Amino acid sequence: MSTEKMTMPQTSTAVDASPETQSGMWPRIFPFAGYMGFIGLSAVLVGSEAEGTFDVWSYPIKTLVVAGLLVFFWSRFQELKSPIFVNWQEALVTVGVGLGVYALWVRMDWPWAIQGELSDYNPFLAGPTLGIVLAVIRIFGASVIVPIMEELFWRSFLIRYIVNANFETVRLGTFTIGSFAATVVLFGLEHNLWLAGMMAGICYSGLLYWTGRLWPCIIAHGITNFVLGIHVLTTGEWYWW
Repeated sequence: MSTEKMTMPQTSTAVDASPETQSGMWPRIFPFAGYMGFIGLSAVLVGSEAEGTFDVWSYPIKTLVVAGLLVFFWSRFQELKSPIFVNWQEALVTVGVGLGVYALWVRMDWPWAIQGELSDYNPFLAGPTLGIVLAVIRIFGASVIVPIMEELFWRSFLIRYIVNANFETVRLGTFTIGSFAATVVLFGLEHNLWLAGMMAGICYSGLLYWTGRLWPCIIAHGITNFVLGIHVLTTGEWYWW
């Protein structure tokens, strides 16, 4: 990994986020919070009569909700106004990271590296026609909406907020061991496959430090999720979903 693009931590003495910073936090927090809210509701409904119906429709609904929030706040995301790639080397590394995370992910389902129950989401339990629609929505949500939402929260907001509460004064790609470690661990714990999640967090954060930009992280994350979705559909290994 090149160290030429890494930046040293900013030395601001700010402790509390300014009102301007707080207004910048919520566009990055609300989409993530909305997504996690659906996951929390799903956990509450386990074993209830509504569980089956909720499992079928929760992913399309939360994808629509999160997409709507991202569109609503889009003008606030200055980090997404840069080019997706600045050169072919960056594009090549990004694709390689995305594929590499997928290749490692599907080999890291060791029992001790799993927390909770894997979702085992099979859209075709709703029927062949509806199953196709749900599968397309799932792949779209996982490879487009989720990467944008998660990378805005984890590697645009939180990783900088840990460095300085006025996070928008911290340049993207600023490295500190504390912010790196905290976001990797928390990103991993967000997933049932916690160790695979930490591995992915390390890889996507590495892209952030190397490029100093968010789009490569989003694209790599999207590639991982897209290829994983194709893997699920071609193998029937629904537990990856």
